[in-house]
Amino acid sequence: MKIPPNHSLCPVLLCLSFICFTMSVQKSIKVERNQSKHLEEEKQVHHRPKRGWVWNQFFVLEEHIGPEAQYVGKLHSNADKGDGSVKYILSGEGAGTIFVIDDSTGDIHATKSLDREQRVHYILHAQALDRKTNKPLEPESEFIIKVQDINDNAPAFLEGPYSASVPEMSEVGTSVLQITATDADDPTYGNSARVVYSILQGQPYFSVDPNTGIIRTALPNMDREAREQYSVVIQAKDMAGQIGGLSGSTTINITLTDANDNPPRFPQKHYQLYVPESATVGTAVGKIKATDPDIGVNADMKYSIIDGDGLGIFTISTDKDTREGVIILKKPLNYEKKKVFTIKIEGENTHIDPRFWNLGPFKDTANLKIIVGDVDEPPVFSVPFYVMDVYENTKLGTVVGAVTAQDPDSAKNLIRYFIEHDEEAEGYFNIDANSGVIKTMKQLDRENTPWHNITIIAAELDNPLQLTQVPVAIQVLDVNDNTPELAEDYDTILCENAKPGQVIQTVRAVDKDDFANGPRFYFSFVEGFPPNPNFTLQDNEAIIVLFITLKRSKKEPLIISEEDIRENVVTYDDEGGGEEDTEAFDITALRNPAVAEEVRFRRDVRPDVQPVPRHRPPSAPNSPDIHEFITQKLQEADLDLSVPPYDSLQTYAYEGHGSIAGSISSLDSVTTHSEQDYNYIGDWGPQFKKLSELYGVDESERTN
Repeated sequence: MKIPPNHSLCPVLLCLSFICFTMSVQKSIKVERNQSKHLEEEKQVHHRPKRGWVWNQFFVLEEHIGPEAQYVGKLHSNADKGDGSVKYILSGEGAGTIFVIDDSTGDIHATKSLDREQRVHYILHAQALDRKTNKPLEPESEFIIKVQDINDNAPAFLEGPYSASVPEMSEVGTSVLQITATDADDPTYGNSARVVYSILQGQPYFSVDPNTGIIRTALPNMDREAREQYSVVIQAKDMAGQIGGLSGSTTINITLTDANDNPPRFPQKHYQLYVPESATVGTAVGKIKATDPDIGVNADMKYSIIDGDGLGIFTISTDKDTREGVIILKKPLNYEKKKVFTIKIEGENTHIDPRFWNLGPFKDTANLKIIVGDVDEPPVFSVPFYVMDVYENTKLGTVVGAVTAQDPDSAKNLIRYFIEHDEEAEGYFNIDANSGVIKTMKQLDRENTPWHNITIIAAELDNPLQLTQVPVAIQVLDVNDNTPELAEDYDTILCENAKPGQVIQTVRAVDKDDFANGPRFYFSFVEGFPPNPNFTLQDNEAIIVLFITLKRSKKEPLIISEEDIRENVVTYDDEGGGEEDTEAFDITALRNPAVAEEVRFRRDVRPDVQPVPRHRPPSAPNSPDIHEFITQKLQEADLDLSVPPYDSLQTYAYEGHGSIAGSISSLDSVTTHSEQDYNYIGDWGPQFKKLSELYGVDESERTN
């Protein structure tokens, strides 16, 4: 298959048989030359047939616009004699839809406009068939139809518009930003995709490299404070910038960033501030600000007071948000003492750029005159609180003390005093409105209320709203107006065998008065009662001790006779003869006349009531009423109030005469000396001296 030499091609179809040409005449010649060459080869070589395909690609222009289909090329087989017996068929990408073939002539046409930027080439297959038998005359061959580019796409900035920044005062040539434009045309064919850059807007401040698209500063000392924003327009043009090339543009917004190239400056050198003397310590009383055209950290500054007579009265801090100097009162003001202060304030940048030292110094000063305003102040007491005292039981109207307050203002208004209303209800004190003297209105009792707390108010006579309070504590002093009292009711129990000098009770007294008027106490027996020589009092530092004063050497039995009426043990001189004594239980012995002896009492105890008279038992010797006799004795013992109230066993028996056993009763043991000796307590040390004196026995008693 071959392309006839006399066929016509579109003037832009330049390539056949692997080689591109610029003119169709040259192409025809080349095809003819190739065809002649093939004919010679066919004549020389006969052992295998060769097909007449001398091509493998066609070209078609993109973006074809016209009423007719665009001619692509022609297929021709050596077997085609021009009689229509050969049928050409086309298959592959776009066959039948985009590309169609005349099956008799082999002419190929493109029925649609093609876009190289969407598809670069199409792969198709061609075959020549016998029209009658529909059998292939030659093997199927593959070829390519390439879409040939035309300059139909302008350069584009896909990421625009752009934003960039560069520090102010930058040197010429400082890089700002690099931009890149893209061209969809074929970069391998002609100059359709060759782009160059130029600046349309932004001169003379900035420039752009035509090949790289790098934007740079073009002027020195660009000052942000003079101009901060720049709008730069950059153009990209293909065809290497030649006439007829397509172009695209974009905008770059360039901002000059700040540098600390401006020192702070106070708008004026002298300022004046009014501050009332009532201003509270620690509060802000004024503000001052130094201006700085810089922004951000480059405008940050610090304020300080560097001189002036108000250096210790005022201080200054920096408000980081507003960059103002806040003047704060450090000590109280007093218009009457000082009316005017002067301070010198300095404002200084905290971040300094060494590149701009020559533009400094980066600080400034200003003088501030502070005028203290006079304020009507409330009265001031001489002391912050008062403590007074007065004796209890003093007469009404007694002077307790006085308070003093003055008007601190220059007017020196008169002061009036009064007691706070809520506390005045107590009515114990009043105050002279003019002098401030406090007096009693009621009788005071220290034992009920030792302290009184009142509040005194001082107010200006001409302006009662100007008032001040002060606390007053009044102590009620003690006088000896309370008698001593026993601390408790004492109930003393004394054992019958108590030793002389033994402590039997400790008595303590109390007094409602304070220590100065209370202890020490002095104790004594109540006058009017007969003294009892058996007891004595000993003062033991505010307490007393009751002692037994019986002499150990002269102890007497507590029972008048050998009869012990506490247990009513009756002794008889008769003693039984033992088991051999047949008269041991003679009932008449129980009627011993000694039984009827007059009742005797203890000499150391005085009975409170008279004892019940005792009746003698029947004297008839042969009377058998023993039960009545014993019952009578028991009743006498129960009704005798002079004996101790403990239980006892009343035994009435007769042992007979001559018993050598003697009495086994313990009642006579009180007459014997105790074997317990407490004198060793004195050897324990000085702290046991008092105990030794109470329980020990002196040498005189020990020898008697």
